[in-house]
Amino acid sequence: MKLHNIAINNLRRRKTKALFLLMGLMIGVTSVVALLTATRVMKEDIVHKMEEFGANIIITPRSEGISLNYGGLSLGGISFDLREIAETDLAKIRTIKNADNIRTVSPKIFGAFENRDRKALVVGVNFASELSLKPWWKLSGAAPKTDEEILAGQEAAERFGLKPGSPITIKDKEFRISGILNLTGSQDDSLFFMKLPMAQEIFNKTGKVAMAEVAAHCGNCPITEIVRQISERIPAAKVTAVQQVVEGRMGTLAGLQKLSLGISAIVLLVGAMVVFVTMMASVNERTREIGIFSAIGFRRSHIMRIILLEALIVSFTAGVIGYLAGIGGTHFFLPFFIGKIAGFTPDPIVAAGSLLLSVLIGLAASFYPAMTASKMDPSEALRTL
Repeated sequence: MKLHNIAINNLRRRKTKALFLLMGLMIGVTSVVALLTATRVMKEDIVHKMEEFGANIIITPRSEGISLNYGGLSLGGISFDLREIAETDLAKIRTIKNADNIRTVSPKIFGAFENRDRKALVVGVNFASELSLKPWWKLSGAAPKTDEEILAGQEAAERFGLKPGSPITIKDKEFRISGILNLTGSQDDSLFFMKLPMAQEIFNKTGKVAMAEVAAHCGNCPITEIVRQISERIPAAKVTAVQQVVEGRMGTLAGLQKLSLGISAIVLLVGAMVVFVTMMASVNERTREIGIFSAIGFRRSHIMRIILLEALIVSFTAGVIGYLAGIGGTHFFLPFFIGKIAGFTPDPIVAAGSLLLSVLIGLAASFYPAMTASKMDPSEALRTL
């Protein structure tokens, strides 16, 4: 009889032990797969939400000057050589090496005006880019569709007594309020927004921008390198990363990864102990059987291979079932924690890793019991007959 047939028959005769061994490994693999998959999906979800939060790179004109700040209090500054950014230079951002990581570029121009003895600030923007950059904006009305329409922040609208459809004159040109921006709790509430070309025209800034906000996909991308690449393409601009967003994102992702790995290690250790204890108990129960194998000419290596083959069969089966259970459990339970999962796909690396890990743990935990069985004295074993 071949060794693998002996191993299979032993498992069939000891179904309870085999099931207990299978469950111990399967629970471990299921937990690890669920944790790793949940971490991966949550990381992707966090990256997606953080990318929607706003800009993480700011481009401003480079100027020679002194900024006076102390303890977070701005005391003003002296600018010696104020420059502006050419709008055509912003197109160079799409030519950098990491251009695929750039999600949105939102240029802006600023201008002040006076109306009814009240002063306010107008921001010229590309509304498609601005709305993509700020998905939290909620409008009463609609975003401007023509050059003669503008959007008003709620505080600005209240100061001037405006509502959707109201007219307002800016720089001797009449505009109509297309919508009111609901309160955001930011400086946007006190501003007016119009289309970038119109703002450039009425403030005599044609072809120029005062700044640009950039949103980059940076789950794994080197944002410092992106800043360097943009700086090389636009030497007349100062390019800076919003460090709070970047560091917060990376810290969150690193924390999730460490937590997942730590819990996985503990679960795997428990699974390995279950395998070890079960295999040792199985060997002790099979003293007579092992003695007979030795008496009829089985070598020590043959006995070890029988024990390890049993562990291999159970471990591989536990890896397959554990992976499927982990993926299924994650797909079912994770939406309760982070909402709808977009584009959930199994990771082939996790699938292969779970099978390999299950087999390695099963064999490693069974090696000592197998060694013990192979060293058993057949004469002592046969005395139990």
